Amino acid sequence: MKNKIEILQDKIKKAHAGGGEARIESQHKKGKLTARERIHFLMDENSFEEIGMLVTHRSTDFGMEREKYLGDGVVTGYGNVNGRLVYVFSQDFTVFGGSLSETHAEKICKIMEMAMKNGAPVIGLNDSGGARIQEGVVSLGGYADIFYRNVQASGVIPQLSAIMGPCAGGAVYSPAITDFILMVENTSYMFVTGPNVVKTVTHEEVTSEELGGATTHATKSGVTHFACANEIDAINHVKKLLSYMPQNCEEIPANLPYTVTDETRNSLDVIMPENSNQPYDVRTVINEIADEESFLEVHAAYAENIVVGFARLAGRSIGIVANQPAYLAGVLDNHASTKAARFVRFCDCFNIPLLVFEDVPGFLPGTDQEWNGIITNGAKLLYAFSEATVPRITVITRKAYGGAYDVMNSKHIGADLNYAWPTAEIAVMGAKGAAEIIFKKEISTAENPGEKWLEKEKLYSDIFANPYRAAERGFVDEVIEPAQTRTKLIKAFKMLENKVVNLPRKKHGNIPL
Repeated sequence: MKNKIEILQDKIKKAHAGGGEARIESQHKKGKLTARERIHFLMDENSFEEIGMLVTHRSTDFGMEREKYLGDGVVTGYGNVNGRLVYVFSQDFTVFGGSLSETHAEKICKIMEMAMKNGAPVIGLNDSGGARIQEGVVSLGGYADIFYRNVQASGVIPQLSAIMGPCAGGAVYSPAITDFILMVENTSYMFVTGPNVVKTVTHEEVTSEELGGATTHATKSGVTHFACANEIDAINHVKKLLSYMPQNCEEIPANLPYTVTDETRNSLDVIMPENSNQPYDVRTVINEIADEESFLEVHAAYAENIVVGFARLAGRSIGIVANQPAYLAGVLDNHASTKAARFVRFCDCFNIPLLVFEDVPGFLPGTDQEWNGIITNGAKLLYAFSEATVPRITVITRKAYGGAYDVMNSKHIGADLNYAWPTAEIAVMGAKGAAEIIFKKEISTAENPGEKWLEKEKLYSDIFANPYRAAERGFVDEVIEPAQTRTKLIKAFKMLENKVVNLPRKKHGNIPL
């Protein structure tokens, strides 16, 4: 028996060695952790249980039968993150560059299936050169097996992808299907075709970092939700993200202990500029309303005219969507609409109530927007809010103009409660433009057209550029003092916590993609 235990211990030692000391050292020189080190920093101490440690590949072509590593380039298993069960796979770049083989894929699929059966999140730590070319089509089939399970798990359990190194070709589509992507600056990249192929086909000279680095995807494409300074920062972001989510779609997020006291926020009474065209940072409003230091912004550097993220309100996890007047006046455009729609749908999947701060002058006009599908993209956000069954509350802080008023979680598309500050302006358009259209003849024939225009602008503003017409119709439930907003919201979300909506029977809707 002793001899057999020694054989087992030797195999475990070899599995832990990955691709060997030289390759581990090379990984460290690049500023990267190993697959097992990443799991060590992610999971609660001594909680990780590995599955499939002794798996090896089955390939016999190109001399592959002579080079085998236990685990075959991916560490898989389960454990706890802050006391909660999670499943994890961590690709090992020191073994065949982390390339995906048939057995590598089988290991990932196995833990994804276990995660779905047991209702717990899956975390993928990606660091791979792509499909293992020595295996041909079976490695490609392995990717498709993973993609299929990603789709089956979507909306059932949270799926998080941390890109810790290269992620290229077909490998990018698994993270793309998951709920959130985190990338590490300067050491991770994602692209379908690399710089060499791009140069051959389009003659563009571009580096891997420029083409698909963390900063590129955080600012230009919106592919990644978080660009992290280093791997530890990425792992900490994963942990924080998880704290706002339930284990699965059948549960609700955990409430943190909180004692409600005087929740008045007097600073909000003076936050709004006197001039309605003056910008302000909506994050200031969010931070005043949310529990202290609880706001975690998602997609912070992408489509900055809308702010989305998670926060806590009296210990309760909520999702926040807010127009940002400090950037493009807070208009809705193609990128802002798709960014917000994706976030709204995630919150609805996992029973996270939604809070909307509205200050929107409309949709961004122009040929660029129209030719790139603002009609369809704007409809995505409209669709996302309309199908959401979680508690939904809107606070109109200032402008709520045109179709954008409808889209931003209005009562008409199913919002549970809509509050307005006294500074709210709910109208088809701004007073200046409206006066020009309604009183065009009077203005053009007036002795002093400029003076007449200002007069009519004030008239329209007095009638419509306020929250009271909407309140009279019941489209706004209450006009409130800004300082009382947090108090109102805490009570309202408490009241809505047992909300039930019975939807029409259907297979699924057809969102305008």
